[in-house]
Amino acid sequence: MKRIVLALLLTVIFSVPAFSQMMDMPMMEHRDGPGMMGDMGMMGDMMGMCLKHAEMMGLTDDQMNKMKPVHFEMQKKQARFIADQKIAKIELMEIMEVKDFDLEKATAGVKKIEGIKTAYHLEMFKAMKEMRAVLTDEQFKKMKKMMLMEMGENKPAGMTMKP
Repeated sequence: MKRIVLALLLTVIFSVPAFSQMMDMPMMEHRDGPGMMGDMGMMGDMMGMCLKHAEMMGLTDDQMNKMKPVHFEMQKKQARFIADQKIAKIELMEIMEVKDFDLEKATAGVKKIEGIKTAYHLEMFKAMKEMRAVLTDEQFKKMKKMMLMEMGENKPAGMTMKP
């Protein structure tokens, strides 16, 4: 009996700090890897890289004037996306905090998060298309080459940009 109580006590002593540490880290706060937000970050990098290396890419003033507003608008949308997604995740945590949480509400919360991600991704695709339409074929090739160099050896398989 003493062994059981001692084992239980030790289990509680060692698991409480780990559990409390987990509870301090918001649920699902793990960063998205490649294939999720990682790809969307790359799209934003492409826009920023074009503007940053405008001279090297041979961008004209007219092209820059067309690209800058798109880039700034996407930065604003990205800030809204991050905030909206964080709020939706907090709301989902609230739903799931109780032992017997409402499965329908949790499902709706997950769908809300996915809807936010989908809407953002579609906006990014539209902006990319708009940005690429401004580039000449030669500038697009230079941009692709810069992106591949930027990604270096960490490039996931099958993740190449096609014209």
